[in-house]
Amino acid sequence: MLARRNDLFEPFMELQREVDRLFSEFMKPFRTDVEFLPKVDAYETEGKVVLELEIPGVKKDELKITVEDGILRISGEKKAERDEKGRNYRIVERSFGKFERAFSLPDYVDIQNIKAKYNDGVLTIELPKKKEEKPALEIKVE
Repeated sequence: MLARRNDLFEPFMELQREVDRLFSEFMKPFRTDVEFLPKVDAYETEGKVVLELEIPGVKKDELKITVEDGILRISGEKKAERDEKGRNYRIVERSFGKFERAFSLPDYVDIQNIKAKYNDGVLTIELPKKKEEKPALEIKVE
């Protein structure tokens, strides 16, 4: 009599579950409290670099944007606003928690004139490029 496919692979599946559990337990101390990571689009035009971050459910005054040592940091928190009394959730896919994204700025960005707008859950950060100064040179004829 042939063994069923599930019976044949069950010891290996059990081993995989145990390895996954052990790895998960090992990694717990290294996890951060960052659970929500906004998606970002970045593009460049002739005059600026633009970042667009999806952060629905975050209030504008709960966002923090800083530039230090050539690094642009965007942080905030997406809070869970659920009334869980009497609810037995079957699926929870939406992410909540603190977040931080950091971007290394190119040296041609004019950090003094960065602008940010927040509309319909999308944070748009415009990073203008420095105006390239073209010095006027006079060439003497010999």
